[in-house]
Amino acid sequence: MKATYIDYSETNSFSPAVISYLEGNENLKPFISHLPNTEGFRNLLADKKELADRRILTNVLKKQYATLLNKELESLPHAFSGNETNFLNHEDFAQNNLVVKNISLLEHTNTYTVTTGHQLNIFTGPLYFIFKIATAIKLARDLKQQFPDKNFVPVYWMATEDHDFAEINHTYIGGKKISWEKDAAGATGRIKTDDILNALKEYTGILGISENAMHLAGLIERAYTHPNLSDATRFLVNSLFGEYGLLIIDADQPEFKKQFSEYIEKDILQQNSFNNINTQTEELQKIGFETQVNPREINFFYLRDKLRERIVFEKSRYVILNTDISFSEEEIKEEIKAHPEYFSPNVVMRPLYQEVILPNIAYIGGGAEIVYWLQLKQNFDYYQVEFPILVLRNSALITDYSTTSRISKLDLKVTDIFKATDDLEKNWVLNHSKNNLNLQDEWQELKCIFEKIKLRAHKIDVTLSPSTEAVQVRLHKAIVNLEKKLIKAEKRNYSESLNQIKNIKTKLFPHGGLQERSENFGLLYVKYGEDLIKSLINNFNPLDFRFTILQEENPAH
Repeated sequence: MKATYIDYSETNSFSPAVISYLEGNENLKPFISHLPNTEGFRNLLADKKELADRRILTNVLKKQYATLLNKELESLPHAFSGNETNFLNHEDFAQNNLVVKNISLLEHTNTYTVTTGHQLNIFTGPLYFIFKIATAIKLARDLKQQFPDKNFVPVYWMATEDHDFAEINHTYIGGKKISWEKDAAGATGRIKTDDILNALKEYTGILGISENAMHLAGLIERAYTHPNLSDATRFLVNSLFGEYGLLIIDADQPEFKKQFSEYIEKDILQQNSFNNINTQTEELQKIGFETQVNPREINFFYLRDKLRERIVFEKSRYVILNTDISFSEEEIKEEIKAHPEYFSPNVVMRPLYQEVILPNIAYIGGGAEIVYWLQLKQNFDYYQVEFPILVLRNSALITDYSTTSRISKLDLKVTDIFKATDDLEKNWVLNHSKNNLNLQDEWQELKCIFEKIKLRAHKIDVTLSPSTEAVQVRLHKAIVNLEKKLIKAEKRNYSESLNQIKNIKTKLFPHGGLQERSENFGLLYVKYGEDLIKSLINNFNPLDFRFTILQEENPAH
């Protein structure tokens, strides 16, 4: 694929706060640790203070991958040393050797993670899910080139503890919405997949019967034979990205929660995050930035099977909403100590949890994620947890050769299609019409006439000036409306070309937004196969901060 890059501001699709962050706005320096550039990473690596327990991290990962690889990874050597080549050539691990190698590398203090996270959307959800992971993989590669004495491992953090099933139970493919209808409660990672068959059949039916379609359908079908959504997602994501060494982590684990237990207790009892994040939010708002999240007094849920409910402090007790469960202060301390896995961080505490258990240096997120991370640094500082470098995930638009050809035949550049449809059509008509549809010259002549009229009226009676100006304003509106009518009339003469523009816009901007925000990757995978993900990784430049347009080149060549 051929890659073209444009500034994010040219897409008209990203918030002013995100654009300001990418431009290195000085006002945002208090809200970050280091700038997202090579120098920023060099400084962070030089001063990195690590909290992660690498032994626990690698042991949990081996356990989580044991079923996936159909092998007990707990029995692997803690380091490859001289046996590395033999081990990686073992037939059971040949296709997953980079995953296994990266798990082992995490035991070493010169290895760091590059992390992105996302919900467990069925069938991967919108395209930007794929883009997030591709960005993490590419950034890890780029950092290795910049700092060859260190290792960088891409990580996908599965948001297995989220409970909003309505956000993840559907996807759009070919413009059609595929939904998994069921009653679900509790953490989404624990939801059983035994009744997803109808949605799965509907999804795979759209893929078709080509070789790539059958391959992807097979991956999807095998993925959702796993008993719960967490295992299904791990299988599917590993099938797509395992060859690139991506590690997939489910933090809904007692071993990790035990590491985090002191933060859980302190935050629930003292409500520190509520105060810290509110203060930083107010500071962001003072400099003109809209914020994304609002902390609660207690930013943890109580988590059990089919239960994830907020904890609130009422009448001197810690109450689990919508249940009969409550705790005194001493009782909740004991509960945290005995069962830290029963406590689930919400959106503002999950980043802190992540940075405690991972040796992480970068978090890759979408625009909204970057903004809400900007609200968190004061809380990180309070808990003395290193704040990672924030990197906006790569965004992309993917066009096939047919669409690119149609854009070219319309005498448009692919960058033009980011304009609003009305503006695009108007500009196209103005550029291609044989008639002069612009009445600006005529209006300038009329303005000169009105200046003379105003002068004459003023000499006769100064009170007539406002009346003259009012007539001028009405006439200007009439000229503007007439110009619109001329353009509208001319549009009818070019209806065929304008309909083509509308069709292109509808195809590339489904539901009026960026392709990546709604359309699933499935049909693109059917068309391009494994080259889709390779092209994304090869053409993404995570620290360049420009939007990527990927155009299919002539298949005949």
